Amino acid sequence: MSDSEINIIADIGGTNMRVALVDAQGNIANITIYACADYTSLAEVLTNYITQQQLVGKNVNACLAIACPVDKDLIVMTNLPWQFSQTQLKAELQFNELVLINDFTAIAHAIPHLGAAQKVQIGAGDVVANKPISICGAGTGLGVANLIAIDSGWHSLSGEGGHVDFAPVDQQEVAILQFLSKKYARVSYEQVLSGLGIEQIYQALSFEKNGEITKLLAKEITEKALAGSCSLAVETLAQFCRILGSFAGNLALTLGSYGGVYIAGGVVPRFIEFFASSEFRQRFEQKGRLSSFNQPIPTFVVTEEQPGLLGASAYLNQFMSEKANDIIQKK
Repeated sequence: MSDSEINIIADIGGTNMRVALVDAQGNIANITIYACADYTSLAEVLTNYITQQQLVGKNVNACLAIACPVDKDLIVMTNLPWQFSQTQLKAELQFNELVLINDFTAIAHAIPHLGAAQKVQIGAGDVVANKPISICGAGTGLGVANLIAIDSGWHSLSGEGGHVDFAPVDQQEVAILQFLSKKYARVSYEQVLSGLGIEQIYQALSFEKNGEITKLLAKEITEKALAGSCSLAVETLAQFCRILGSFAGNLALTLGSYGGVYIAGGVVPRFIEFFASSEFRQRFEQKGRLSSFNQPIPTFVVTEEQPGLLGASAYLNQFMSEKANDIIQKK
């Protein structure tokens, strides 16, 4: 990108939207957080930011990471009453380039740029440069993405991996599956590896042990588990970590993720010490006769506070660089 270009990045969730500027070296500045409920449209928020940063009339590129599908021109947000045309938004705000990516694609593209202070390694293993990377993130749902190195850049392989069938590996997990099968026609990993998943594991274990369904919010379960004030909450969080280990290990087997498997999302960073001492890593490695395949693959928890912005920055810089190279090659 040229020095005259201004680059805006945004991480758009259902509650808050973070907007920032980024330079050609990937340095992020002027982060502003907007409450989405205070605005009637995405264009209104971006116009506000452009005005505040005195960017009206400038040569602006934008990369927006958004929590919904972005494969069509019409974008309909999942958790907000916002919808817009990508083509019309680009014209209305007079962007030079407008790139929309899924929010988990942004998180995936942040991974190669994380320093030691932005992640915590769980267990053994060493990263092998330029090998595939897998990411899963437990939050409101369960996001999954993979990165592969092509030429000089990284490319995200997205999908709906969080919705694959939940596969129990012991009798307690069979009991959890049986409990959830009464509620859902099909039980996916997202039903146990998310904020709701923690609540549903707690309910299932309560029913199995006491014959009653006790309900608590995920935050309450986590707090009780970390305080050691409720044995059922401790077992719930431990079970969550075990299941996540099995799931992350499945990703490693599927892709050969010798670049590492990364745990993102808002859930796990809240209890990293508990997570590190849990059976997560044992479950990650316990793959029968294929255990030796997973043992050298490292696992990490992402602790970077703004992975969406970091990933949007990386994606936009790579996009602009690839576009510039294409122009040069065509001359």
